[in-house]
Amino acid sequence: MTKLLPPPPPATPSCWYPAILLALAAVLWMGWFSPEISDSDFWWHLKTGQYIIENHALPVPDPFNFTTATAASAYPNEPLTRHFNLTHEWLAQVAFYLVWRAAGFGGVVLFRAFLLSAFCGLVGLVAYRRCLSYYWALAAAFAAATMAMPFALDRPYLITFLFLAATLAILEFNRWLWLLPPLFLVWANSHGGFFLGWVVVGAYGAEALLSRHRAALWWSAAAVLISGLNPNGFRIPLILIYYRSSYLTSRLQEWARPRWWVVNEFTVLLFGAALLLLWARRRVRLADWLLFAAFAAAALTAQRNIILIGLLAPILIASYFPWRPSLPPMVPFAAALVLMGGGIAASAGSFFQLRAAEWKYPAGAAHFLLQHHVSGPIFNTYEYGGYLIWRLWPAQRVFIDGRSLSESVFQDYGRILYNHDENGGKTAQQLLDQYGIQAIVMNTFEYTEGLVYLLAPALADPQQTEWKLVYSDAAAIVLMRQPPPGVQPLDSLRILNHMEDECELHLEHEPQLSRCARSLAQVFTQVGDSARVRRWLGIYLSHPHAADPAAESAYQRLLNPGR
Repeated sequence: MTKLLPPPPPATPSCWYPAILLALAAVLWMGWFSPEISDSDFWWHLKTGQYIIENHALPVPDPFNFTTATAASAYPNEPLTRHFNLTHEWLAQVAFYLVWRAAGFGGVVLFRAFLLSAFCGLVGLVAYRRCLSYYWALAAAFAAATMAMPFALDRPYLITFLFLAATLAILEFNRWLWLLPPLFLVWANSHGGFFLGWVVVGAYGAEALLSRHRAALWWSAAAVLISGLNPNGFRIPLILIYYRSSYLTSRLQEWARPRWWVVNEFTVLLFGAALLLLWARRRVRLADWLLFAAFAAAALTAQRNIILIGLLAPILIASYFPWRPSLPPMVPFAAALVLMGGGIAASAGSFFQLRAAEWKYPAGAAHFLLQHHVSGPIFNTYEYGGYLIWRLWPAQRVFIDGRSLSESVFQDYGRILYNHDENGGKTAQQLLDQYGIQAIVMNTFEYTEGLVYLLAPALADPQQTEWKLVYSDAAAIVLMRQPPPGVQPLDSLRILNHMEDECELHLEHEPQLSRCARSLAQVFTQVGDSARVRRWLGIYLSHPHAADPAAESAYQRLLNPGR
């Protein structure tokens, strides 16, 4: 009788398949996290790093903003908050400047991409430690990446993301605990988010008390104590309280509460992790309960904190998901390749943009001011302050910038920009006079909501003669009380042309932010130019926009005026 051979074992991917997959994932993450430098705060971070290196001192008092020194305190502890804003990120600012000096803007983009990719890798590593599944760990890392993509900006908070994940990994593996104190020392001088490390070591410390792992307790305590060696000591909890009660902070989009009722990556991870914790409540670790409660509370209070759920929720889901399907070994591998291929196809246009988005900033206006040696006080828009600091200092200082140093100046800024007086207060012109402003450098829209900065159309009025238009391009306009020698003033009505050019420029690069076109239609409605109203309503409706029956109805009336 012929002896039957046993069936061959199921095919398994070679041991190098996971390595290839991980390498592809790393390239994809680096690509996802490497769009061009477009954050307005980046520029003043860069200049601050340069200032610290060249002057061997922290930027106190503020060297870049001429309104800071004379600003009245809006609340008793505002000087403390101002000192914190000027000093708490100094080491990260130095690092960004050194990277830029060594490798230019391309180096900064790659540095940012590396920090975020390492963050995702650490999430995957901790998930693997928990579930011992390569593909679950890879899925957790990809979930973290989807949450990290909106944070691909060149800011010191990237240090917090990476060091927070590193702290979690060190405590999870319970190895290399000696790294915690030096990590916290660097962290506390790089970004104020180091206090989140206190939350992590506190949660794991509570577990260590129950399990009597004394080493983790001692190293964690040392890390917390050494984190006080920074320019602000242990004041960060007080600063956060001041932030939450600040009018200025309430006007910043990143401090707004996220819309937890909208289905997106954040809410799926948040509620998915919450449900799994409840499902597996009898075996959920104490540290997981504590961290989820703290991170979920923080994420629900400010959009800037939702990355905390991107860190923790994928790990919790990988840890407590009750169903572990048994699939042929090649299926997860093939599925992961398909997903990565789709991600590359969808996002390849923004991969490895090793440059700064100078189209977005007043490069031409800054050159005009330098060329003509304009030295009098300037009024500038909030989003242009950082770039103007980078280009103009020390020849010129700015009115306001993203460091948010004064509540009272910010309120005056709003009154000037929107050309109104509140409760019978000073007019925009009176405030410009009060600050001694000699030049105005501005863009004309807030692009998230599409709001018009009403100062611009007011300055376009031919009847106002105080301000002369001396420079205009698609990015910015410059007006002065007295034009420089040899500069012929332009027709003030060209401000309206500039507004059209500016909106077109942004629609070319950011077509999803289309409300500037709708606002332009409203401006030209007030001017009485129906042809331009029709044009801009048509442009608005041809771009992505929310349901807008009023705009659609108005456009149809303009197309068919006789009906």
